[in-house]
Amino acid sequence: MTTYYNINPKFYISVDCIIFGFSKGELSLLLLKRNFEPAKGEWSLMGGFVQENESVDDAAKRVLAELTGLEQVYIEQVGAFGAIDRDPGGRVISIAYYALINIDEYDRELVQQHNAFWIGINDLPPLIFDHWEMVQKARAMMQKKASTEPIGFNLLPKLFTLSQLQSLYEAIYGEPIDKRNFRKRIAEMNYIEKTDKKDKTGSKRSAALYQFNENIYRKAPKFKL
Repeated sequence: MTTYYNINPKFYISVDCIIFGFSKGELSLLLLKRNFEPAKGEWSLMGGFVQENESVDDAAKRVLAELTGLEQVYIEQVGAFGAIDRDPGGRVISIAYYALINIDEYDRELVQQHNAFWIGINDLPPLIFDHWEMVQKARAMMQKKASTEPIGFNLLPKLFTLSQLQSLYEAIYGEPIDKRNFRKRIAEMNYIEKTDKKDKTGSKRSAALYQFNENIYRKAPKFKL
């Protein structure tokens, strides 16, 4: 029986993940050096095909878990990329997502198995297909959301210094932030709590360590940098 569905063409649906990390004052992306065709030997985002028994969101979470070993990850959909000739392997429509992870918590063995590497956001190599466009759109979305919601804390360890926090937001926006104004804004946010612990890994004078209290934030969400 001919139906409206079976008279139309069928395409592959994939997901691609833009995975952001933060280390030593710099944003980085987790990229693959592809060991399969097409584009073998070139740099790409981590991706995979959506399977029959999963949604696109579930596919993205699965791809992230397969690469990093992490399941509780901040993830947001960037959008669909469906140019006719975007993938030389066939007609593939890709749904892109960006993820924010703590660069110290992922499974290094899994990353090594996938031939993946962290590369600084300012030193990115040419990427295959339309992956560069995905990265640019994801970064713009992240910058916009980070100004009104505390998503940046997903990139930090649970305990952090104010210098690390400022460095993170400078890396997100790609520009310096006035220290005095930044500290004044942070002091107004009662959900960024000072702990009794000290950071002894940096300068000679130990800096105080802070933490983000999500429960307090939910009661009074007034985040704006």
